[in-house]
Amino acid sequence: MLTPREFYVVIERDEDGYYVGEVPQLKGCYSQGDTIDELLTNIKEVIELCLEEQEESNKNLSEFVGIQKVSI
Repeated sequence: MLTPREFYVVIERDEDGYYVGEVPQLKGCYSQGDTIDELLTNIKEVIELCLEEQEESNKNLSEFVGIQKVSI
């Protein structure tokens, strides 16, 4: 049995009202959905695809450090 892996998903709402998610640990790993639930279902599929691609190319995962809010 595989050990579950956890990933952070940064979620935003775009100008058309869609929820857009990106996984910073996986290059090019993003998806969208009409609802947050739909987005999370879609992003799980994309994460699996990104992990398969990484295994084939032997790339290492980036380490997610965090999100900071900056005021200017």
